[in-house]
Amino acid sequence: MTPFGEKLRQLRAEKHLTQRDMAAALEVSAAYLSALEHGRRGAPTAGLIHQICQYFGLIWDDADELTALAKLSRPRLKLHAGGLTPAQTALANRITRELRHLDPETVAAINALLDGAGATAPARPARAKPRARVKAAGREW
Repeated sequence: MTPFGEKLRQLRAEKHLTQRDMAAALEVSAAYLSALEHGRRGAPTAGLIHQICQYFGLIWDDADELTALAKLSRPRLKLHAGGLTPAQTALANRITRELRHLDPETVAAINALLDGAGATAPARPARAKPRARVKAAGREW
């Protein structure tokens, strides 16, 4: 289950709604809604997220939270290892193999470790300014 799917299921349960009823109101299939909740489908479109927010009356922070959870809910992850060290690449591969078998406490501990290490995406470096052309003896270089 993805973070978005978990939140969607929680919202639905709080209102005592079935997937079928909610799917009909959103004009999607119950199978699609089930796949979203279970993480078998990719993140929903911005339009569907907006519909869900309207359906549940979510505004401001709650709507922003649902949008952020959707961005974190890609069931297929990609990692481009170019530029990583061999140790980082090995760690990424190991996590890929073993993540499914980690207990919730270990996952929480890894998240806390990464949070403490300041493991946020670094700002992109500024692009280099184009070189000024130098004129010497009537020629540009």
